[in-house]
Amino acid sequence: MFTLMATARTWAPKLGLDLQGGMTITLTATNPTVDAESLALAVSIIQQRVDGLGVGEASVTTMGDRNIIVSAPNIGRDDLVELVGATAQLEFRPVLQVVGATPPVDEGTADVPPLPRPEGGKGVLLDVDEVLAYQPTQEDYQLLQEYQCDEPPAQAMDQAQVVCDEAGVYKYLLGPVGVQGQSVEDSTAGIPQGELSWAVTLDFDSTGAQRFGALTGALVSKPEPTNMFAIVLDGKVRSAATVQAAIPTGQAQITGQFTPDEAEGLANVLRFGSLPLDFEPSQVESVSPTLGGEQLRVGVIAGLLGLAIVAVYALIYYRGLGLVVLGSLVVAAGMTYASMVLLGSGVGFTLSLPAIAGAIVGIAVTADSFIIYFERIRDEIREGRSLRSSVESGWRKARGTILIADAVSLLSAFVLYVLAVGGVQGFAFALGLTTLIDLAVVFWFTKPMVSLLARTKFFGEGHKLSGLSADHMGVSRQQLLGRRVRRKEA
Repeated sequence: MFTLMATARTWAPKLGLDLQGGMTITLTATNPTVDAESLALAVSIIQQRVDGLGVGEASVTTMGDRNIIVSAPNIGRDDLVELVGATAQLEFRPVLQVVGATPPVDEGTADVPPLPRPEGGKGVLLDVDEVLAYQPTQEDYQLLQEYQCDEPPAQAMDQAQVVCDEAGVYKYLLGPVGVQGQSVEDSTAGIPQGELSWAVTLDFDSTGAQRFGALTGALVSKPEPTNMFAIVLDGKVRSAATVQAAIPTGQAQITGQFTPDEAEGLANVLRFGSLPLDFEPSQVESVSPTLGGEQLRVGVIAGLLGLAIVAVYALIYYRGLGLVVLGSLVVAAGMTYASMVLLGSGVGFTLSLPAIAGAIVGIAVTADSFIIYFERIRDEIREGRSLRSSVESGWRKARGTILIADAVSLLSAFVLYVLAVGGVQGFAFALGLTTLIDLAVVFWFTKPMVSLLARTKFFGEGHKLSGLSADHMGVSRQQLLGRRVRRKEA
């Protein structure tokens, strides 16, 4: 695990919002009426979008009847605003014309006065035949020429729309909405079998499949650029795809010169882009890690103090075997740290205060496993078996109890992780992780180490400081060594 860390040149875990700091953004619904069901659905979608980009330990909660608060660590202000600020309806529109974007025109020297911008209403969703029959007007073409990429576009579904791409390089004149984003059931990014470049695959529901099939069937025979459809989110064209063939199956594939990040980002937008409400960022603020850092310092001190007490107890009660306890705890702590570093680098796991608490509790479970094993060894010796025999027979009887005890901890961690949110999920994940590490340490370190030590003279012959002495066990030395004592005949 540490070799993997060295290969990745990553030596520290990602810290959570409470330890490292991050950003918090408040989104306010701009709709006249906001019902609780729509707000809850919006929270679910935004949570999926944030989690899908791997920021980890993000918290998405409601405040009042129209506000959503998003908090995320390890992310900058602009990135978070871009991530959750793109909350407009996701739409698929046919492309009518494409031109290069131009710098803003000085209105004082413009030959033609600018047209008034269309009002933002929502409009209605037209039939596909009406969408395909739409013919741009002279006002549409003039708006295309005058439109600047920093202007908000018209949002009516039954009218033409002029928008720019994300880079502000091209301007698109688009027809009415052909398919709404709500019709996308799933979207994934990957390299198709037999291909070399990344692609995005999307699945539509029955309504979306019917509309998308009719749309692509009509666009495929048209000349460029009218054989394209645009994927629009928050007034920006996220992708403009050329239709290669009619797609009646409800499963489409978007290809192009995608980088892995671009493909994943587009798939994420398609999967989680549609929201039932319109939002605007009303407040963006940074979160200071000062308080969390102080809590971390106190928590680490408390954890180390507790582990030190466990170590002292193990050395006093188990004597030499206490060194096995200490060694196992060190191995478990090292594996836990390495796991958190690698998971942070691989899947975006972040270390928060609740996660640290879960890790400390999980490492303590490791000490429980030692006690079960060591006490079973003592019971076996008291029942008349030799020390070396007791090490093996005691393990066979103890491992079932250890597995059951850890299974209970894993079940508790799983239930907490599924039912809880936010920091409690971090606690549950760390508890489950350290419980699995406990099993690995006990099976592949503790037990083999005890078996090896039992073959040495110091432990195998029951030295008084070994923790396996006859006096400490309450048996005779002959019994400890597996020797039979001859009885004198009367």
